[in-house]
Amino acid sequence: MTDQPDRLHRFVFEQFGVRGELLQMDASFRAILERHAYPGPVQRPLGEALAAALLLTATLKFEGSLILQAQGDGPIRTLVAQATNNRTVRGLARWEGEVPHGDLASQFGPGRLVLTLDPSRGERYQGIVPLEGGGLGEAIETYFGHSEQLPTRLWLAVGGGRAAGLMLQRIPGDSPDDDGWNRTTMLADTVEEPELLELPARDLLYRLFHEEDVRLFEPEPVAFRCDCSRGRIAETLRAIGRDEVDDIIHEQGSVDVTCEFCNRDYSFDAIDARELFSDTVVPAQGSQLQH
Repeated sequence: MTDQPDRLHRFVFEQFGVRGELLQMDASFRAILERHAYPGPVQRPLGEALAAALLLTATLKFEGSLILQAQGDGPIRTLVAQATNNRTVRGLARWEGEVPHGDLASQFGPGRLVLTLDPSRGERYQGIVPLEGGGLGEAIETYFGHSEQLPTRLWLAVGGGRAAGLMLQRIPGDSPDDDGWNRTTMLADTVEEPELLELPARDLLYRLFHEEDVRLFEPEPVAFRCDCSRGRIAETLRAIGRDEVDDIIHEQGSVDVTCEFCNRDYSFDAIDARELFSDTVVPAQGSQLQH
């Protein structure tokens, strides 16, 4: 594949205000596929969503995450990809019956694309557009054209347990240079999926843009990581309420929760439930309260 798999490469055309990102995922994508038996037609949009979410995090100006969600009434009901400013990613898809190969309409039916920016501090921002186009890349381009009014192009590829993507975007605030933007997107349009998946990043960028002045930054590693934890599950159970948790334990003996992203199991018995809803926190033996 590449001499540096699972890397995000940022680059910029400084002379006409266009920035780009190139992503290649190998082990991180396989780690997600290993957790669910996704059929081939589901793997492709899932890989596209994961690659797109990571590419878009390179434009974030805050600490937090970006969540890309596609929902529809077709065979694929829900697809979620979440990436963070630390270049970690997780994702899942839910489907029913046989999923055809094809465009968004055949796989999702009538649907919508939701992009959510979730900063560690501050308020969430969410944008919604119809889920339309040949693939998720086109739908995201439509989102940026309508919601952000920021010219953005994406090229996504999935195959052989790998996912990759290339993104070009005009830099906000710079004087528009239609010739530079049109020229770089025209060159990027010549990229082929095997090149995105297999060529080392420097070789691919040289192949596409060797006649342009490109500034390439140091690559950043990307990795699959799920931020689920027993504490987060406990918060969810507290939100459900003591009565409902007690009813589940009475009927089943425990509350068992499986994270849909990573398949990790969490179990809470009657003793755990009492601790969840206890108003008094007792220090562990030997510990001291600090004043």
